[in-house]
Amino acid sequence: MTTKPDTAIVLAAGLGKRMRPITDAIPKPLVRIAGKTLLDWGLDSLAAAGVGKAVVNVHYLPDQIVAHVAARRAPRIVISDESDRLLDSAGGIVKALPELGQEPFYILNADTFWIDHGPLNLGRLAHAWDATKMDILLMLADLHQATGHCGSTDFLVAPDGALRRSKGDPAGLIYAGAAIIHPRLFKNVPAEPHSLNAYFDKAIAAGRLFGMPMHGHWITVGTPDAIPLAEDAVAGVLIGSQ
Repeated sequence: MTTKPDTAIVLAAGLGKRMRPITDAIPKPLVRIAGKTLLDWGLDSLAAAGVGKAVVNVHYLPDQIVAHVAARRAPRIVISDESDRLLDSAGGIVKALPELGQEPFYILNADTFWIDHGPLNLGRLAHAWDATKMDILLMLADLHQATGHCGSTDFLVAPDGALRRSKGDPAGLIYAGAAIIHPRLFKNVPAEPHSLNAYFDKAIAAGRLFGMPMHGHWITVGTPDAIPLAEDAVAGVLIGSQ
């Protein structure tokens, strides 16, 4: 029987340079879409999935994020402070491992979110997780269910869900900024700046990177002109679901 992860890390320490001038004054995770911060879109998804604790890493204008999450009741927030040095995605996870524990946990990017259609995608991700054959399980979106994505695809999915790099193949899917990962991948790894992408490739080489296509609509917000597109998408999806 699958046990849902009870812990998550939300990667919120980025500089948000592409979101300037908005991010001259606030950190990117506090940019609001349809009245809700990007950070809260992610944290609300975790709360809905029953996650008890979320680690939020901070670096740029960290006091604003700390103050913002102080009012949240669920999930319980733990701050991982990277004010002294930005550690990138994997380095930030390694630093937070003492709070994340020894069991598989969710990873969420703080600049993407989604609107579920049907059963919660994080619950579906937990149901699909199999630690005996997976080190990482990614939530994936196709190009037609994405707003704000201006790049190509990331992964091709085998019939059993195993992933390989798509190298831009239009038949591929996009990494949708949410995953389950096993902490064994980071054993004896120092908390130095490095990217999670290297672990995707390591898992591919071992045949242990898998993916699950999401249900619903995925939204990424990279630049100021992506904000109205994101708000239109939220309004359109919510109206369409009524």
